[in-house]
Amino acid sequence: MGVRRVVASAGVELDVVEAGTPGNPVVVLLHGFPESSHSWRHQLGPLADAGYHVLAPDQRGYAGSSAPTEIGAYRADHLTNDVCALLDDVDAEQAVIVGHDWGALVAWHMAELHPDRCRAVLAASVPYTHWTAPPIQVFEAIHGDRFFYILYFQEPGVAEVELDADTERFLLSIIWVAAGETAGASLGSRLPAAGTKLVESFEHQLGRRPDAPPPWLPQADFDVYVEQFRQSGFFGPVSWYRNFDANYELVRHVDPATLPMPTAFVAGENDPVIARPGMVESMEAILPNHLDSTLIPGAGHWVQQEAPDQFNDWLLGILSSI
Repeated sequence: MGVRRVVASAGVELDVVEAGTPGNPVVVLLHGFPESSHSWRHQLGPLADAGYHVLAPDQRGYAGSSAPTEIGAYRADHLTNDVCALLDDVDAEQAVIVGHDWGALVAWHMAELHPDRCRAVLAASVPYTHWTAPPIQVFEAIHGDRFFYILYFQEPGVAEVELDADTERFLLSIIWVAAGETAGASLGSRLPAAGTKLVESFEHQLGRRPDAPPPWLPQADFDVYVEQFRQSGFFGPVSWYRNFDANYELVRHVDPATLPMPTAFVAGENDPVIARPGMVESMEAILPNHLDSTLIPGAGHWVQQEAPDQFNDWLLGILSSI
């Protein structure tokens, strides 16, 4: 499963799981919300066995890594600088950056802000999006007075209080609502009105309150996440969402047609994040070296955990082609 160590980056310390042989080509695995490096447990061994030097950090605000108390500390320039610090720590000029969920957003921001450090960018579950207006403004226009979790996350001191109060219930609700078993059914559910709490919203979409994780997530692995979030709290992870507009300002000048590195995308076919028509297809039109977009049948948002064998076959295939 790899060796855990600490890497310093601009005043923060990152817990990193490392696998494979130093000096081999570097692959960085960036987790999403609400996860940690543990979400890559199925990929560390196969990548190391295939000859890669793998780095999977608990990103800032998560698990045992440093959790700054300022919202701006979770802006994309700081998150990508953390990735660069990982590369500097192992004397690597470049790496293949693989990201899932928010990790995919960081991977895309690496392409925009540090293209020289990216041998390739491989994203899971969140396609590249070139925003033409501040994202929060777009979300408000789309959702109006209906509940939407990213808008709920914007007010400091609200979401994190709810999530810290019952970590296990929140994790069960968000895992199930985006899992392949139920995500397809939940997409058509009417969202509750604004003012609803987050867990209530997810349970409303599910039509029930889950009492155990899905079958692809053993209880012992679920318990790892619960303990990690009880340790870290949710201020840091939720504050990533509070920087959507700040991140937009950082990269709005970047023309995606100028991104030179190979890119590829994978998601579960039942992932609610890709439900909007054209999201996946648009990458082929706007990214000049886009190699592949693959949807894994039956899987939902947690694709590398729900379908690890299919995900690993895809990942190793893309790596071998570049």
